[in-house]
Amino acid sequence: MKFGDFVKVKSLASPAGFKENLERLGLAMPCDETLESGPEAVMSQPLQIGRLRVGNRYAVHPMEGWDGQADGHPSEHTQRRWRHFGLSGAKMIWGGEAVAVRHDGRANPRQLVINEKTLPALGALRETLVQAHREAMGDDRDLVIGLQLTHSGRFCKPNDDARMEPRVLYHHPLLDGKFGPRENIVVMSDGDIRQLIDDFVLAAKRAAQVGFQFIDLKHCHGYLGHEFLSAKTREGDFGGSLANRTRFLRELVAGIRAEVPGMELGVRLSAVDFLPYKPDPNLSDAESLGPGVPVDSSAALPYRYGFGVDEQDPTQQCVDETAEFLQVLTELQIPMVNITIGSPYYTPHVTRPALYPPSDGYQPPEDPLVGVMRHLALVRDLKARFPHLCFVGSGYTYLQEFTPYVAQAVVRAGWTDLVGLGRMMLSYPELIADVLAGRPLQRKRLCRTFSDCTTAPRNGMISGCYPLDAHYKKSPQMVRLTQVKKDAKLA
Repeated sequence: MKFGDFVKVKSLASPAGFKENLERLGLAMPCDETLESGPEAVMSQPLQIGRLRVGNRYAVHPMEGWDGQADGHPSEHTQRRWRHFGLSGAKMIWGGEAVAVRHDGRANPRQLVINEKTLPALGALRETLVQAHREAMGDDRDLVIGLQLTHSGRFCKPNDDARMEPRVLYHHPLLDGKFGPRENIVVMSDGDIRQLIDDFVLAAKRAAQVGFQFIDLKHCHGYLGHEFLSAKTREGDFGGSLANRTRFLRELVAGIRAEVPGMELGVRLSAVDFLPYKPDPNLSDAESLGPGVPVDSSAALPYRYGFGVDEQDPTQQCVDETAEFLQVLTELQIPMVNITIGSPYYTPHVTRPALYPPSDGYQPPEDPLVGVMRHLALVRDLKARFPHLCFVGSGYTYLQEFTPYVAQAVVRAGWTDLVGLGRMMLSYPELIADVLAGRPLQRKRLCRTFSDCTTAPRNGMISGCYPLDAHYKKSPQMVRLTQVKKDAKLA
């Protein structure tokens, strides 16, 4: 099936029509035909996670911001986004935003940083969210807000000169040189890693001081925490065996619990990985990108450079390794995990199913609903193996008007505990509050996955929904974005 053959979700008139399309695709995706509202609704039910009580079954995913200030402080754009997170009505704010624990770990020169100078502003940012939530929901009862701490590793770009400054754990035969010159790559020593652990612990202590209730120790999307899990070729204390590859996490947990004993912990995890993809050169032309195809990995077999992937056939996932990691979380008494897949840098169609690619991507090689089902089935299977863990699922935004119908069905079926939304919060943050209150959906505000929220920041512009949010649509950067898309064969 080619890009032009995919049925657009917005063309499906009803949940019944959506289910017919799922059947045509051979996807056993649960989807209710009516929505519940009010306190007895499935999605309104509270959930106890360790010491935390979450008031409903919706979560807001952490999103890397590209609109902070050069010194790591939030800007008015950041404050506006966090206000929208509060207005959403979701009772779980999973991490809020990817916040770097130090300057050299930033993925872009406008990413937030947590340090002594920025801490009051981060506390005010959290309070902005809480106040907005009170406006939307009447009070902030059972609202849980975490902070995602990160170091960007291979994808560090902390300075305004736009240079990639990768800090990696091992040399990767397929990714080295793909994101900046090979000569810029620095392989971190064991001593560097232990210093970084100290930085994470200090950041967690600071987060607690301004009221964040849990810390997300980010292990996803190819950033440094995720790269530890695939460091099979690394020597020393942090590579090789699974015990060594999880040492970073285990030492983080020990350090945080020693310094902040009341802090709950969670992990956002890329549970499986895939080979990097590129546009098919045989199907690309002067007018458009080709659909994505995996890069040639023949010279890198057995593929010991991914996590949750079959080493002999890295186009296939392998969840046995993922289960071993979830067992580590169980032993560490980490009660919650937010599941995602791959990396938006080299497998965007897998991580964020979408009909339209970002400027550095490719046309979708599969119907995006297949990608959504991959997310849902993975969480379902892991939840069945680890029923005591609280799972947050990803990949729902592409479902558009049918998001709440599928969300309600999967929670009712026990496939996941919480349904997480990311991009949808940029275009239509009140979707959750509308659904819970029984109000009709505002269809004109639904994210249609144009990927402008990725294309803009990848090209140095601020984060936001340019097609649907007038705050961005009427900005001077919209003109530049239109030209970028045209040059990338997307306009």
